[in-house]
Amino acid sequence: MLLYSTILNINDSLSIEAFIRLVIECNQTNPFAENIIPEMNWNGERNIRFGSDGLWLEIEEDENKNIIAVRYEKKAADGAVWDTDYIMNFDEMKIAIQLDCSYTEDALMENPMFSSPLFLSGLIEGGFLKADNGLPILEKPIVITEENMAILVDVINGTGHYHLPVVYVSKTFNDADPVDAGRLSRKLKGIAHVLLEDDKRLNSDLREACDDQNEYYGGIGIYFPNQRRRRFIYRNNADADGLLMDKVVNAVFQYAAAQTIPIAYTWMGVSNSLLNDRFNRQTEERLAAERARQDAEDEVEEFLDTFDDDHQKLQQQINELTRANASLQQENQGIRAKLYDSENIPLIYYGDEEEFYQDEIKEILLDVLADALKNTDDKTRRSDVLKDVLNSNNFQKLSSRRRDEIKGLLKDYKTMPSTLRQKLQKFGFEITEEGKHYRLTYYGDNRYKTTLAKTGSDCHGGRNSAAAIIKDML
Repeated sequence: MLLYSTILNINDSLSIEAFIRLVIECNQTNPFAENIIPEMNWNGERNIRFGSDGLWLEIEEDENKNIIAVRYEKKAADGAVWDTDYIMNFDEMKIAIQLDCSYTEDALMENPMFSSPLFLSGLIEGGFLKADNGLPILEKPIVITEENMAILVDVINGTGHYHLPVVYVSKTFNDADPVDAGRLSRKLKGIAHVLLEDDKRLNSDLREACDDQNEYYGGIGIYFPNQRRRRFIYRNNADADGLLMDKVVNAVFQYAAAQTIPIAYTWMGVSNSLLNDRFNRQTEERLAAERARQDAEDEVEEFLDTFDDDHQKLQQQINELTRANASLQQENQGIRAKLYDSENIPLIYYGDEEEFYQDEIKEILLDVLADALKNTDDKTRRSDVLKDVLNSNNFQKLSSRRRDEIKGLLKDYKTMPSTLRQKLQKFGFEITEEGKHYRLTYYGDNRYKTTLAKTGSDCHGGRNSAAAIIKDML
């Protein structure tokens, strides 16, 4: 599960040695003793591993691409496996930082609690991060006053463009912060800029400059690089600041995790590249050895025999990594699509029922809400809430369309020609024969079954079967 992901531009002042030393220093000064790897004595090596199986840090260098890759892994007592990757490209002077959490088979899978990698603080404090189109990357908010209000105006009006999302925090009616802006900035360091209104009296000037499009009285707006915008309203009630903080942080993290990372900026990509380089070198050595064999066949025979096994293993590793990369990319595309469209705080959670087709469960729930809305008086609180949920969840009315489809398929049913069989199978039915009937099992789940006569005599039989399917399965 990818939790944190960002790519940042780095100043030329960061050398390879300084980069590696900063990685090691951040581990050795970690505030949690269980995260520190003992006896990390680095003497300038570019390819080295420290630690043990459950807690280790590895450094790899891809000389051809001038990339240094670092992975830090920790296996927690609950079975969670935490991987933090730092991939630094010294030709492009860019760094990719990713935090991932996976689980062993016997792990207690829960929603992981995490914070932004400590390494980012080292980059910020060392002055190694380039500004984002003039906006510095910090772990504290940028206070917006009359003097620098133009920064915020450009963001709201869509004329100021940044690589990272911009989070604007307005003052409440009582001229207070709706959330702890310092804590919010530390959580979002490296993946978003946080702008904090200095005084609520700035509202009138902002409204005039932004055509009333600015957030105010505790409202928080997230302005994404793709011109999308999320707005969160401040509610003055118990734990309002905590809920508001979580919504904003989740929205930014989801956006960041949904962005595509070039394969060269991943640990898997660097490892695969190094394996390919090694394979190519060995291939060249083999060709040279085979040419030399003509002059000294006896001398190279032993070398070739021992070489073949290693060469074959390398090829197998490359093939496995390539397949794994392709599989993970497909999985990540699906995850990114879901994350990009998902809401920050789910209204409800999935139970144990598995979906028969994509978005089935969501569409059933939204269909029920749509029916409830029809029987709800307009301009009421219940009506407004139902409309808001329906409008915010990309309701595609799949259930209604499937009901119409099954009505059309069975409207004039008499027999089961191959075309109808194929359409029913595509719809999700497994079809078997039982005497004078066909048994239709919805997606192979024996809880949802019906029958069709092999030769229908009742003119209403098809319609009745469609009605039964709609009632019990759709």
